Amino acid sequence: QVQLVESGGGLVQAGGSLRLSCAASGSIFSANAMGWYLQAPGSQRELVATATNGGSTNYVDSVKGRFTISRDNAKSTVYLQMNNLKPEDTGVYYCLWRRIVDGRSYWGQGTQVTVSS
Repeated sequence: QVQLVESGGGLVQAGGSLRLSCAASGSIFSANAMGWYLQAPGSQRELVATATNGGSTNYVDSVKGRFTISRDNAKSTVYLQMNNLKPEDTGVYYCLWRRIVDGRSYWGQGTQVTVSS
Protein backbone atom coordinates (compact mmCIF):
# COMPACT_ATOMS: atom_id res chain seq x y z
CA GLN A 1 0.00 0.00 0.00
CA VAL A 2 1.03 3.58 -0.71
CA GLN A 3 -0.41 6.60 1.08
CA LEU A 4 -0.34 10.07 -0.48
CA VAL A 5 -0.89 13.35 1.37
CA GLU A 6 -1.40 16.49 -0.70
CA SER A 7 -1.26 20.13 0.29
CA GLY A 8 -0.97 23.59 -1.20
CA GLY A 9 -4.23 24.25 -3.01
CA GLY A 10 -6.25 27.43 -2.62
CA LEU A 11 -7.79 30.47 -4.25
CA VAL A 12 -5.64 32.75 -6.38
CA GLN A 13 -6.18 35.46 -8.96
CA ALA A 14 -5.27 34.92 -12.59
CA GLY A 15 -1.56 35.46 -13.09
CA GLY A 16 -0.77 34.30 -9.58
CA SER A 17 1.18 31.28 -8.34
CA LEU A 18 0.63 28.24 -6.15
CA ARG A 19 2.82 25.33 -5.13
CA LEU A 20 1.34 21.88 -4.57
CA SER A 21 3.07 19.16 -2.56
CA CYS A 22 2.43 15.44 -2.32
CA ALA A 23 4.24 13.20 0.15
CA ALA A 24 4.24 9.42 -0.35
CA SER A 25 4.69 6.78 2.33
CA GLY A 26 4.37 3.01 2.58
CA SER A 27 5.64 0.49 0.02
CA ILE A 28 7.39 3.02 -2.22
CA PHE A 29 10.83 1.44 -2.65
CA SER A 30 10.73 0.71 -6.36
CA ALA A 31 11.07 2.53 -9.66
CA ASN A 32 8.08 4.81 -9.83
CA ALA A 33 6.51 7.87 -11.31
CA MET A 34 4.68 10.56 -9.40
CA GLY A 35 2.52 13.16 -10.97
CA TRP A 36 -0.43 15.47 -10.95
CA TYR A 37 -3.78 15.20 -12.67
CA LEU A 38 -6.50 17.85 -12.93
CA GLN A 39 -10.21 17.19 -12.76
CA ALA A 40 -11.95 20.35 -13.89
CA PRO A 41 -15.66 20.84 -13.11
CA GLY A 42 -17.72 18.56 -15.35
CA SER A 43 -14.64 16.97 -16.91
CA GLN A 44 -12.62 13.80 -16.65
CA ARG A 45 -9.36 13.62 -14.75
CA GLU A 46 -6.50 14.56 -17.08
CA LEU A 47 -2.72 14.49 -16.92
CA VAL A 48 -0.90 17.68 -15.96
CA ALA A 49 2.68 16.52 -15.33
CA THR A 50 4.66 13.50 -14.19
CA ALA A 51 8.19 12.86 -12.94
CA THR A 52 9.97 9.55 -12.44
CA ASN A 53 12.42 8.89 -9.63
CA GLY A 54 15.01 8.59 -12.40
CA GLY A 55 14.55 12.24 -13.33
CA SER A 56 12.34 12.12 -16.43
CA THR A 57 9.50 14.63 -16.64
CA ASN A 58 6.44 15.02 -18.85
CA TYR A 59 3.94 17.88 -19.22
CA VAL A 60 0.67 18.45 -20.99
CA ASP A 61 1.13 21.15 -23.64
CA SER A 62 -1.21 23.64 -21.94
CA VAL A 63 1.08 24.02 -18.89
CA LYS A 64 4.50 23.97 -20.54
CA GLY A 65 6.44 27.09 -19.59
CA ARG A 66 4.09 27.83 -16.66
CA PHE A 67 4.23 24.74 -14.42
CA THR A 68 7.29 22.90 -13.12
CA ILE A 69 7.21 19.45 -11.55
CA SER A 70 10.03 18.40 -9.25
CA ARG A 71 10.80 15.63 -6.80
CA ASP A 72 12.70 15.23 -3.57
CA ASN A 73 13.36 11.49 -3.62
CA ALA A 74 14.85 11.55 -0.12
CA LYS A 75 11.49 12.84 1.17
CA SER A 76 9.40 10.84 -1.36
CA THR A 77 7.68 14.10 -2.22
CA VAL A 78 6.63 15.60 -5.52
CA TYR A 79 5.95 19.30 -6.05
CA LEU A 80 4.08 21.24 -8.70
CA GLN A 81 5.04 24.89 -9.00
CA MET A 82 2.24 26.65 -10.89
CA ASN A 83 2.94 30.13 -12.22
CA ASN A 84 0.88 32.48 -14.38
CA LEU A 85 -2.28 30.61 -13.40
CA LYS A 86 -5.34 30.89 -15.62
CA PRO A 87 -9.03 30.36 -14.82
CA GLU A 88 -8.95 27.17 -16.91
CA ASP A 89 -6.45 25.71 -14.43
CA THR A 90 -9.29 25.57 -11.88
CA GLY A 91 -10.26 22.19 -10.48
CA VAL A 92 -9.20 19.44 -8.14
CA TYR A 93 -5.57 18.38 -8.48
CA TYR A 94 -4.87 14.74 -7.66
CA CYS A 95 -1.48 13.27 -6.89
CA LEU A 96 -0.63 9.92 -8.47
CA TRP A 97 2.02 7.37 -7.52
CA ARG A 98 2.62 4.63 -10.09
CA ARG A 99 4.95 1.64 -9.88
CA ILE A 100 6.69 1.44 -13.23
CA VAL A 101 7.22 -2.35 -13.37
CA ASP A 102 3.49 -3.21 -13.35
CA GLY A 103 1.58 0.08 -13.43
CA ARG A 104 0.07 -0.35 -9.97
CA SER A 105 -1.26 3.11 -9.06
CA TYR A 106 -2.44 5.02 -6.02
CA TRP A 107 -4.24 8.36 -5.82
CA GLY A 108 -4.24 11.13 -3.26
CA GLN A 109 -7.42 12.69 -1.91
CA GLY A 110 -7.16 15.77 -4.12
CA THR A 111 -6.62 19.44 -3.43
CA GLN A 112 -8.80 22.26 -4.79
CA VAL A 113 -7.26 25.02 -6.90
CA THR A 114 -9.47 27.94 -7.88
CA VAL A 115 -8.21 30.68 -10.19
CA SER A 116 -10.40 33.76 -10.39
CA SER A 117 -10.40 36.07 -13.41
